[in-house]
Amino acid sequence: MGRKPLEIDKIVMDLILTEDVTLKKKLAKKILDIAYKKGIYPSSIHELYIARGRGEFSGFTVPAMNLRSMTYDLARAIFRTAKKNNSGAFIFEIAKSEMGYTAQAPVEYTSVVLAAAIKEDYRGPVFIQADHCQVNAKKFQDNPDKELEALQSMIADSIDGGFYNIDIDSSTLVDLSKKEIKKQQKDNYEACAKLTQFIRRIEPKGITVSVGGEIGEVGHQNSTAEDLRAFMEGYKERLRKGLVGISKISVQTGTSHGGVVKADGSIAEVKLDFATLNTLSGIAQKEFGLGGAVQHGASTLPEEMFHKFPENNTLEVHLATGFQNMMFDSKYFPADLKNKIYEWLKVNAASERKEGETEEQFFYKARKKALGPFKKEIMSLAQDLRDKIAAEIESKFDFLFKQLGAVNNRALVDKYVSLKRVITRKHKAAPGVVHDGEGAD
Repeated sequence: MGRKPLEIDKIVMDLILTEDVTLKKKLAKKILDIAYKKGIYPSSIHELYIARGRGEFSGFTVPAMNLRSMTYDLARAIFRTAKKNNSGAFIFEIAKSEMGYTAQAPVEYTSVVLAAAIKEDYRGPVFIQADHCQVNAKKFQDNPDKELEALQSMIADSIDGGFYNIDIDSSTLVDLSKKEIKKQQKDNYEACAKLTQFIRRIEPKGITVSVGGEIGEVGHQNSTAEDLRAFMEGYKERLRKGLVGISKISVQTGTSHGGVVKADGSIAEVKLDFATLNTLSGIAQKEFGLGGAVQHGASTLPEEMFHKFPENNTLEVHLATGFQNMMFDSKYFPADLKNKIYEWLKVNAASERKEGETEEQFFYKARKKALGPFKKEIMSLAQDLRDKIAAEIESKFDFLFKQLGAVNNRALVDKYVSLKRVITRKHKAAPGVVHDGEGAD
């Protein structure tokens, strides 16, 4: 006999609401075991991306979606969207910073996503990604090894938690004060290479974790072909010979995370340089064998822009704030809870309010910081309310999948991505920074 439909709901809600780390891990193991039995596997998208780099297919952009709240409900909506559109290439992700302010550790995030797949009777590979494993430039300047060790620990926790896709963001280390472009990128490519070597050393047997690099920090100046070539040349020189490198590269072409907020709380118009995106993706593929270029900060863009991503050979696009906005601004999200959150922000996020900022601007930018403290209250909303909010956002998922051409690619994913049950390797979380001469076993 199969499990009753409500049993997985109870397991996942117990996992989300408990503060007991031991119990959380026990429930996570239960969910993972059920997932494997049903043919649901946390997987790496590496082989699919490398095949695209070889020119074996094209024509769609992979949506990578950050779920900051109502993760179970929204992940279910994504799996329903994927089944309806015969989609296999889509990513669930959460950034290093988001893990903190949303109170979603890797083991919880993975478990909730897998539980959603179980609930929706989805089968096959599930791609879960650690987004923006970001190097803090100031901390790096003060003590490079200590900062990289901290990132290694976070990456190890993510891989142990079933994140087999890791985006390294050391673009914060790019030094534009230097004249030579390769010198500008030096700290960036060296840190990315060191972290790649660490990942190759700890990744589970039989899994090649998909690793991404980044050459331009989102919200700063646009990336160039020279930036890309300088980074990749230095990265290849620095990476231990014989190791598998990155499969994609994030670039900056005019977006910012969350969009630019105007005084009335609306989002300013963005000028996105699709020509540069197309050029950089082509160089990444043809010259370096990568899957292509990745665009961050896209969820708040105008709807008429999204079809341009596949038209301009974009490999992957990251989507986050727009879904959070739809939840907060839904007519079904209780006004009393929203007001309670905003009152909490006035006290607990007051230091983030900038001089001259309107209340609308402040709440728009700061409200994500309340998602962790109010996680239990949001997830304890009546199921019919959560279902209605999720249904609104599901229509957005469906729109995005179609606009990005991320439909009818399930067979392609099945062709390149092998389903492998992982036995976690025993390792220390961060046994020092990986230097030259260290790497894969």
